[in-house]
Amino acid sequence: MNEGRDKRLSRKVRRSYVISTISIALVLFMLGVVSYVTFSALSATRELRSGVVLSVEVADELGDEGHKTIVEAMEATTMCSNISYMTKDEKFADEAFREQFEVDIDLLLGENPLRDSYEVTLADSHADRVSVEAFCEAVSAVEGVEYIAVPPVEVVENMHRTLSYISVGLVAFFVVLFIISMLLLNNTIRLAIYTKRYLINTMKLVGATKWYIMRPLLGNAFKQGIVAGIVAAIMVVGVGYGIEEIMPDGVAIVNYREVATIVGALVVVGVVITVLFSAFAVGKFVNMKSNKIYLY
Repeated sequence: MNEGRDKRLSRKVRRSYVISTISIALVLFMLGVVSYVTFSALSATRELRSGVVLSVEVADELGDEGHKTIVEAMEATTMCSNISYMTKDEKFADEAFREQFEVDIDLLLGENPLRDSYEVTLADSHADRVSVEAFCEAVSAVEGVEYIAVPPVEVVENMHRTLSYISVGLVAFFVVLFIISMLLLNNTIRLAIYTKRYLINTMKLVGATKWYIMRPLLGNAFKQGIVAGIVAAIMVVGVGYGIEEIMPDGVAIVNYREVATIVGALVVVGVVITVLFSAFAVGKFVNMKSNKIYLY
């Protein structure tokens, strides 16, 4: 009879271990997906803010001193994150630039009508209408500057505002989800340790020390965290691969560097959280009096 009871208890413990591992993996997977969406939105916001590019067109046959004066004037505004020089021949040969025109400009005009220019990328903190107007006012007064092509700043500002709201909402959602996930993981691990409370009490009665009791349980928790983290990581990679497969050719929305970071973080978080919560749960039953364990 005792042998049959021991087998049932062993099966119950194994089943609890498997169920808790799957539960931890699912929670980690959910955190991984939401983390990637949040990081992608924040990254898109940063890229959009750094995507305001002005084209400062300069006069033909401008000497080296004139170019130096213009560059110094642009740098003096302290608004530029990058300044690159582009000749009119380079523009004329650039297919992406030519596609902006509805007709073939060389067939229409018979010559290159473009000007040499400086392509100026504004810093994130200056990607707004006031900064753009201040930059244009300061640079357009420099001798040799013919024209400054400005992108539709109003559209960029509206997109900034919208993405900022989305980013704040996603961060708030992630924080709430993280708290809920930690509570779920804590309850799952506590239930897994709960099934071993009689074993813990028996070891206490025969004189086992606290560390001797906790060591194998924390070792199992460590292995469980690794397994759950790896399973969650595989699921996240699978979702990323599936999204990549259904997207049209040339459209890439999966950043594999971010995915790799999240995959590594899932394994680490799985191990740390599982071991930490297991230590709290085991410590509670180790410190509990024997008569209370049977009433718990």
